[in-house]
Order: sequence, then C-alpha cells, then structure tokens
Amino acid sequence: MKRKIVVDSAANMRAFEGVDFQSVPLVIRTADKEYVDDSNLDVIDMAETLSTYKGKSGTACPGVGDYLAAFEGADEVFCVTIISTLSGSYNAAMTAASQYMEENPEKKVYVLDSYSAGPEMKLLVEKIYEGIKAEKDFDTICKETDAYKEKNTALLFCLENMKNLANNGRVKPTVAAIAGLLGIRAVGDVSEDGQIHPVEKCRGEKKAIASICQIMKKMGYQGGQVIVDHCNNLGAASALKEAILTEFKDAKVRIEMTMGLCSFYAEKGGLMIGFVRN
Repeated sequence: MKRKIVVDSAANMRAFEGVDFQSVPLVIRTADKEYVDDSNLDVIDMAETLSTYKGKSGTACPGVGDYLAAFEGADEVFCVTIISTLSGSYNAAMTAASQYMEENPEKKVYVLDSYSAGPEMKLLVEKIYEGIKAEKDFDTICKETDAYKEKNTALLFCLENMKNLANNGRVKPTVAAIAGLLGIRAVGDVSEDGQIHPVEKCRGEKKAIASICQIMKKMGYQGGQVIVDHCNNLGAASALKEAILTEFKDAKVRIEMTMGLCSFYAEKGGLMIGFVRN
C-alpha cells in the first residue's frame, strides 16, 4: 500500500524524508513577474525585490488538476493546506479528493485545513508521519491529527511590514500602517475563525522577542517543540531560539526559512513561530 503526504507550498517544505511526499506550489504574481513557489524559486531574491516593489501583487492557489497529479498513484493520501480563509487551496484539494476517490473507490484522501501556515503546518505533517511510521490505520491517523491540531499546536508571527497582507485584504490598512512605522513589529496569532490577529505592537526586536515568549507561555507553551521560520532574518530567529532555551533548556527549537508564499505575506524580516502547547 502506497501512502503519501501532500502539502501546498505554504508549509515551507520542499521534501520530507521517510515517506512519499510532494509540495504543490502556489504562485506569487506582480505586474512584472510570476514567482512559482517550487524548488527553482530564489526566495531571498524574491523577498528583496518585493520589499521595494510599489505595484499590485497577489497570489494564486493550486488548481484541482495540480492536486490530482500529486495524489496520483497513492492508495492513501494525507493532505495539509494553508488556512482556507487566506487561499482557495483547501477548496481545490477537497474537490480533487472527491474526484480522486470517485474515480478510485478503493482509495482514501484526507484533507486538513490547517487554519494556519508555515511552521504549524510542518508540525501537523510530522504528526501524520508519526502515524504512518507506526503503521496506524488511515482513520486513526486522521482522528489523531485532527485532535493534535485542535489541542496541541499553535502559530505566532512577528512582522515588520504588513503591506502585502493589507493589499490583499488579509488585515485592515490601519493595522498594517502601524507595523510600517519605524521600528514597530506586530506580534500576533491566527484566530479560531482563521483571521490574522495582531496581539501586540512592539518597538524593536528585543521587545518583540520578549513578547513572543510571553504570549507562547500564555498559550500553554511549556518547553515543547518549536519551529521558527524566518524571511531573511536569521539574527532575530536565532535570538528567539536563545530566549526560549534560556527559560526552557530542554526545548527542541529549530530554525528554517520561509518559502515563496510565506515570504510574500511575512515579508522581509518576518518570523513565523509554530509550537506545541501543553
């Protein structure tokens, strides 16, 4: 039996060892250029270019055909998508899943709306992989992943700029304007209904990192796994890791980079923090 994990590129993952895996790319578009969020994309160059770009920009989700191609040949598919209120990726995956199972009645597809992006999606993928490695049955893996998402994982972000979020209707322009002020970082989360929700506005990196640590603890963090994805800001990501380890010496904290879609929305300097609560 062939099992496969499929994500869209908002997961900031290109590969995953130990299991058949595929990332389906989203696309970032400006009036001048199209950026396909796959392994050929120079993410740093894109982020640098977009940081000074003044024109209109936007994103496009994968199509139903893209997901069908990713599902092809698998007996059981576990698919994790970006938050459905930010993209049509989830709806495309669900349509593809229905079509795939209709054409192949013996096959199964699980599609999870992560209500998140980036590092929290990675935590969910790793949970699915644990189930596959333990040879658990399809329904058990789906049930345990749903519960893990509901009770154990969370996402925070720290953004120096929210221009692209505002331009694409993801936050109010007045909120984005505050983050655009000199030295101000917006620290926030994603609400239960999938909306971007700034929690605090911090002047300077040091205060932002302290705020992130405090918010994580209020949300139930007690020293578990943390993934910090950064958009060309290794210094801040490293400082956050050090701050977490100072208080929780046994915490497992890893630092990785945002890929195209998350770099577009987090923008240059942004951090995305996925962590395990409880």
